[in-house]
Amino acid sequence: MNILLINHYAGSDKYGMEYRPYYLAREWVKLGHNVTIVGASFSHLRNKQPACREEIVDGIHYVWLPTNSYKGNGIGRILNMGLFVLQLFIRQNYILSDFVPDVVIASSTYPLEIFPEKLIAAKYKAKLVYEVHDIWPLSPMEIGKMSAQHPFIRIMQTAEDYACRHVDKIISLLPKAEEHYLEHGLAKGKFFCVPNGVVIAENKSKVQAASESSEECLRQMDNWRRDNYRIVIFAGSHGKANALDVLLSAAKYVQSRTKIVLLGDGPEKEALQEKATNWGLKNVSFFPRVPKHEVPLYLEKADVAYIGWLSRDLYRFGISPNKIMDYMLAKKAIIQSIDAGNDIVREAACGISVPAGDENKVAEAIDKMAAMPLEKLAELGKNGYRYVTQNHDYRVLAEKFISYIR
Repeated sequence: MNILLINHYAGSDKYGMEYRPYYLAREWVKLGHNVTIVGASFSHLRNKQPACREEIVDGIHYVWLPTNSYKGNGIGRILNMGLFVLQLFIRQNYILSDFVPDVVIASSTYPLEIFPEKLIAAKYKAKLVYEVHDIWPLSPMEIGKMSAQHPFIRIMQTAEDYACRHVDKIISLLPKAEEHYLEHGLAKGKFFCVPNGVVIAENKSKVQAASESSEECLRQMDNWRRDNYRIVIFAGSHGKANALDVLLSAAKYVQSRTKIVLLGDGPEKEALQEKATNWGLKNVSFFPRVPKHEVPLYLEKADVAYIGWLSRDLYRFGISPNKIMDYMLAKKAIIQSIDAGNDIVREAACGISVPAGDENKVAEAIDKMAAMPLEKLAELGKNGYRYVTQNHDYRVLAEKFISYIR
């Protein structure tokens, strides 16, 4: 099968996020399919931007369409989207040349690309699949508080409605989203869920020795363990969506001998550090961002891993966070502060779930975990590992994705 996957923000191990298109495509290539991924030359999600127009990575043909760079969510990002979509219209012969797709996968976060992708699918009599990462334009409306009457939102809503009426399948990361798409015109029986996944063998092989900058932080964690502290870690971006201010507030009420580590960087880090200083939080430490392959070194030394989200009605459609799966793969017991349509931590029996934004419940969960014997924490970690390897291996998910298309 010839698969054309179009994802504005597509990345790879070489460039960084987002990884899902790369991991799925790599498995499809192993299964004997031919895959072309089309992405923008600039994405704010990547650690590194491609310096070429085309390349082959692990058997995947990448085509990078030139777009402007930008910062933040202003006019620069909108221009970047517009340039990418425009080129999908006018550069189809260049993108495909001698490649005739059997399926076209519309995989970007926003739905605007569906119009040129529908033309491509019709031209080659290919199936058209809409892969949903976030529900747009509902996400910027509910999280960003944008009005339904905003011109940007109205354009995106038109695109989503068009997609629901014209695609052959919708494949969503969100398990509870079917009703939403049925309301917007999708026919019954066209919705399937393929959640985010993990690469099991690669996760083990890519753990490397700590860099010089990491050794001091890791030694500090070793010292805490020797002093019989329990370590709770958050590893990831310090942004508003992660609700880390709730974790800091909870730290004020934690009674146990616990150290809370925030590993990473992000737009909210400076404000969080200032807040921790003003509150005199001696049980909270901020560690710098480290390469992806070093994160397991930190998780290994922690006892519990934490994830929190803002309380948003949008999450009623379910969630599929990579962070939870990374924690499970590291065999960590998990504290989750999220209100969502599904509860992966409870399903996997690998930790404690508390309501989003409830600092007292988060503090109680930390104290409860800290009081558990190490054997019990290890048992919870093993439950999570068993769950994620059985349900979220990208080798299995890639096969499911193809079977749903067929």
